[in-house]
Amino acid sequence: MNLELRHLRVVCAIAETGSVTKAASTLGLAQPALTAQLQRIERALGGPLFERDRRGARPTALGELVLSRARVLLPAMKGLQDEAARLAGADDALGRYRFGGVNSPILGRLVHRLAAEQPHAQITTYASWSADELAALVAGGRLDFALTGVCGDAAPPAEFGLAWREVAVDPVLVLLPSAHPLADRDEVGLAELRHEQWVAAPGDGCFGDCFAAACARAGFTPRKVYETDVRGCMDLVDAGEAVALCQATFRPVAGLVTRRLAGTPLRWRLLLGWHPESPAARVAEAVLDDAVAAYTDSLAAHPDYLAWLLRHPEFGARDAGTARPVPRVRTA
Repeated sequence: MNLELRHLRVVCAIAETGSVTKAASTLGLAQPALTAQLQRIERALGGPLFERDRRGARPTALGELVLSRARVLLPAMKGLQDEAARLAGADDALGRYRFGGVNSPILGRLVHRLAAEQPHAQITTYASWSADELAALVAGGRLDFALTGVCGDAAPPAEFGLAWREVAVDPVLVLLPSAHPLADRDEVGLAELRHEQWVAAPGDGCFGDCFAAACARAGFTPRKVYETDVRGCMDLVDAGEAVALCQATFRPVAGLVTRRLAGTPLRWRLLLGWHPESPAARVAEAVLDDAVAAYTDSLAAHPDYLAWLLRHPEFGARDAGTARPVPRVRTA
């Protein structure tokens, strides 16, 4: 049997999990099948790679040698595959736009603008709850751009080598049922929501450390947080069972209202990311301009918020004609 990269991945998985059973689960294989594969690998290499007992699997001296080489070869091969994927897309970079989005309020308008400007371009979208997943797909040449956001001064995924630019910075709002006692207010203090239950969509958002910290500064710990998709969030709010955080450009929905949080304790930075060595980098500035225009278009449905932005220029779209690199941010 000739040794292949997939065999090295098996050896690494067993070493990382410390168990053939756990490695089988990680790799999506049946435990007997993985055991048989390990035995074939060991025969090909001339000796046992692991000492196995009730405590798990520990590498032998031969296993340590194989692992030391595998931990060099596997990342190198992954890098080669990523670079090849980016190079393979170079010829049609101007005619193809592959976007990934994490619950982005402007993706539809951005696609509409690009389709109107370039009617023959191929435009595809991919949705994910994970900014890390999108960044990995962009780094691997499987997407051209990631449209996502981060809360406050948090950094976007940094380990994938992407270039990130701000599209806009908004205060985070609260979504209430129209019958809520605070719904007739322009602003609501976060402390006034101390007795509410909350609901959030999964993935990256403000319900992590920044929300908990904001509640702590307001003097309370948030009650139960439900997790469901966006439609489920709206249903729970509409039923009066919970309230939710939302982006300032959240599309108006009958029966629900959005209200600013007094003092803007939470900020949301909308970002566009791409790989600086990819073909998409050549058109990134034009796509960034379209993303900013798409954000500006979205404000038409929010005249009250637009009026507020005119009084708070530190929020809203980035300055036209600039490409502000992250992590440089506005301050509230």
